[in-house]
Amino acid sequence: MVQDIYIIDDDKELMQQMQEMFKDENEYKLTRVETKNLNEALRNIPSVIIINENGIHEDIIELCQKIRNNEDNCITPVLVIAESRDKQHRLDILKLNIEYYIVKPIDKDYLYYTIKNIVRLMYINRRISPLTGLPGNVQIQTEMKKKLLSKKEFAILYFDLDNFKAYNDLYGFTKGDEIIKFTARTIARNIHKQECESSFLGHIGGDDFIAILSNTNCEKLCQDVISEFDTKVLEFFTQEDAQRGYVEVANRKGIMEQFPLTSISIGVVIVDKGRFTNTLEIGEVGAQVKHLAKTVMGSTYIIDRRK
Repeated sequence: MVQDIYIIDDDKELMQQMQEMFKDENEYKLTRVETKNLNEALRNIPSVIIINENGIHEDIIELCQKIRNNEDNCITPVLVIAESRDKQHRLDILKLNIEYYIVKPIDKDYLYYTIKNIVRLMYINRRISPLTGLPGNVQIQTEMKKKLLSKKEFAILYFDLDNFKAYNDLYGFTKGDEIIKFTARTIARNIHKQECESSFLGHIGGDDFIAILSNTNCEKLCQDVISEFDTKVLEFFTQEDAQRGYVEVANRKGIMEQFPLTSISIGVVIVDKGRFTNTLEIGEVGAQVKHLAKTVMGSTYIIDRRK
């Protein structure tokens, strides 16, 4: 995967130095951006933004604020290279959530490895769900393999929202995102309340979550998650929809259909020692038990205890 590095510079000197540093690195793409073209450049999301303070024709504070206020690049690492050694000036820039301030003259080796390490860290962090802040599929698979190799009994809980598409169609994706974040908080809070040791909570994607627990006695946890979810999810509906217990959404033919309020289904797989040989087998059983839970109206949980 090619990593884009934007160099904000109205001169060309820094760009030439960077090209020399990364001449043997095919996975990095260097792009010089003049300050007048910054707004257009920020439509993309580079891996790193480097600003040559002494090579721009704009106030550095205003430029950094403009980048940080850009919604798409609010978490993109920014590195400022400048001649100023004034401590207060450096602090003023760092207070704007700018990650690095490097004083000239540039130590090329130091800058080279700093950039490479920033890119590596961002690559790892972007595998975390930006919506919920929970680990994504890479970390989920790693945790499952680690548990399986431990040869100890554990439980995997699969969470899925019911009638969530109908909610999104009626209330919009922004409101839908709020329910997803609420679901993540609800699951996490109840896991911590149960004081489950070595617990792990991941966001598979969309409205699907997974928890991996050393404690296989999961019934109370499932009951508590459902109780809190069913009570508080009503806050995301209008009073009219909440009172009547369903929403009305037009289908593709324009015909109004009724859908129950959003609920949560939980499928639990107890992983006994020797029952599974790999994570794919666990996933297949997890999909089956979650599907079975979703066939029941309203929030519910089903635990697979087969040996």
